[in-house]
Amino acid sequence: MALLQLSLFRLVHIALLWGICLAADPFVSYDLKLSYQTASPLGVPQQVIAVNGKFPGPLINATTNYNVVINVHNQLNEELLLTWPGIEMRHNSWQDGVLGTNCPIPQTWNWTYQFQMKDQIGSYFYYPSLNLQRASGGFGPIIINNRDIIPIPFAQPDGDIILMIGDWYTRNHTALRAALDAGKDLGMPDGVLINGKGPFRYNNTLVSDGIAYETVTVDPGKTYRFRVHNVGTSTSLNFRIQNHNLLLVETEGHYTAQQNYTSLDIHVGQSYSFLVTMDQNASTDYYIVASARFVNESLWQRVTGVAILHYTNSKGPATGPLPDPPNDIYDKSMSMNQAKSIRQNVTASGARPNPQGSFHYGSINVTDVYVLQSVPPVTIDGKLKATLNGISFINPGTPIRLADQDNVKGDYKLDFPSQPLDRPPQADTSLLNATYKGYIEIILQNNDTVMQSFHVNGYSFFVVGMDYGEWTENSRGTYNRWDAIFRSTTQVFPGAWTAIQISLDNPGVWNIRAENLDRWYLGQETYMKIVNPEENGQTEMARPDNVLYCGALQYKQKNQSNSSSTSNIPGELRLLFTFMLALYVAIFSFS
Repeated sequence: MALLQLSLFRLVHIALLWGICLAADPFVSYDLKLSYQTASPLGVPQQVIAVNGKFPGPLINATTNYNVVINVHNQLNEELLLTWPGIEMRHNSWQDGVLGTNCPIPQTWNWTYQFQMKDQIGSYFYYPSLNLQRASGGFGPIIINNRDIIPIPFAQPDGDIILMIGDWYTRNHTALRAALDAGKDLGMPDGVLINGKGPFRYNNTLVSDGIAYETVTVDPGKTYRFRVHNVGTSTSLNFRIQNHNLLLVETEGHYTAQQNYTSLDIHVGQSYSFLVTMDQNASTDYYIVASARFVNESLWQRVTGVAILHYTNSKGPATGPLPDPPNDIYDKSMSMNQAKSIRQNVTASGARPNPQGSFHYGSINVTDVYVLQSVPPVTIDGKLKATLNGISFINPGTPIRLADQDNVKGDYKLDFPSQPLDRPPQADTSLLNATYKGYIEIILQNNDTVMQSFHVNGYSFFVVGMDYGEWTENSRGTYNRWDAIFRSTTQVFPGAWTAIQISLDNPGVWNIRAENLDRWYLGQETYMKIVNPEENGQTEMARPDNVLYCGALQYKQKNQSNSSSTSNIPGELRLLFTFMLALYVAIFSFS
C-alpha cells in the first residue's frame, strides 16, 4: 500500500509539474455555441444569433496574463469566425478571427481559439466577424481584471454592470447583406437595444406596448462600474443616465484621466468604463438612455434605447421626458472637443507596475506616414463598394501567413499606397508592408458624409489629434504629445481627420478596418504585414496544431468527424488533458 501511495504521489507530482511547464500563467476555458433563436427585442419576431442560448452572449472573464481557451461551436447555417477586438494577441495573429488570418469555421464544426491576455486589462467585447453577422447578435462582453499586485486607480467599486448598446434592425443580417449586395443603403435602424432588449415605454407613440426592457437594480449610496460597449451596426450613440454623473475611468484597456460627464458619445465598436454613484433620493426610477447621434435626430427619435435604473428603495417608476441629448445641432465642434478631452491617466499603472505615461510617445521619431482616405461608396465593376485610398479590399483565398509559409503565390500584394492615388477606384488584395519596430503615423481622413469608427487589430494606438478639414503637415502642430488616449478604436468625424500613432512591436498580420458594418462589408479595410527580418519570423508563434485550411490549401484540411470532440484542441493541451484523464482513471482504479 505504501508503494502504491508513493506511485500515486509521483504521478500527481509529475502532472503538476507538467501543468506548470505548460502554463506558467493560469488557464480559463469556455465553450461558446453560436446558434439561431427567435426573439422579439423590438416587438417583431426575428432570427437572432445567440451564444449558449443567450442574447447577448456570456461574459468572458479573465485576469492579466491568463491563457484563454475558447471552443467555438458553429451551429449556424453559414461559416463563422469570432474576433476579439482590442485583445492584442501578442505574436499570435493566428487567433485573431478575421479572414486575413483565419479560415472560417464551417457550419456544424467547432474550433478552439487559444491566446493569452498578455499585459492587458480592461473592457472589451467579442463578436462574429463575417458577413454582417454582428447585426444579428453573436456578441458578448470581455473583462480582463488587474492582477492583485497592481492597484486600480480608484476605490474598488461595489459592483460591475455591463451594458451592450447598439442600433438594431428588425431585418436579420442576411436581409441587410442582400440590400447592400443590391446597391442599397441600409437605411434608418428600427431602434436601439440595451443588453438585447428594446426600450422602456417612455413614449406611447414611439414605443409599442409589451416590449421587454432592461432594468439595472442598485443600492443607494453605492458606486458601480458601468462597462458600456457600442456593439451596433453603424450608429454613434449618446449615453447618459438621468440625474447621475458619469465619471470616466477607462477605455479599451487603458485608464483615463478621471472626469465627470453628463453624457458621452460612444461610437461603433468603442468601450468605456464609468463610475456611477447612487446619490439620488430615489423618488422614482431613473432612465438610462442611448440615443442616435450625427443624424437627423428629429427623424430618428425611434432610434433610442431606454433602460431603467432602479434603486432598491425606489418610490415609483420613471416618468416624464428623457434627459436631453447634447444640444449641438449648430455646433459641430462640441462632440469633437469632448473626444479630445478624453486623455490618458499618465500616473496610473495599467497591466504592469510602470505608469501608463512612462512610454514617451511624443519624443519618438515617426518612421512612416500613411494617409487613409475614405469617401462615399462607389461603383466598381457594377457593384457598390467602399474604399480606402481608392481600394476596396478583396479577402484573400488563403489566410496571409498560411500563404506565406506554404508558398502560395499571388494571394495578395504588398503595395497598399501611403496616400490616395489619382486613379479610378479598384478592388484588390493590397496590404501595407509595415516595418517591424517602426513607429508609424496613420491619418484617417474621412471624406465620407457619415461618422465612422476605425479599428486596428493587434495593437492599441495613441489618438494624437483630430480636426475638421483636410490634414496637412501643419496639422501636427495641434497634436497632443503628452497624454493622448491609448485605445484600439477611434471615431473619425465626417469631413474631418483623426491621427493615430502605433509602435509596431507585434509581428503578424493585422486588420485595419471600418467598424461600421456596412462600410466594412463593402470593402473598407486592409491589413498590415509585420515580419521581423532578423529572426525569419521566429518572433511569431507557430501556426497552431488545429489550424484550418482553405483556399489553395483546402486539400490539406481533414474532415471533422465530431463537432463536440476535442480533436481541434492544440496539441500540448490535448496531451495534458489526456494525461490528467489517465491519472484520474488510475486514482479511481486504486481507490
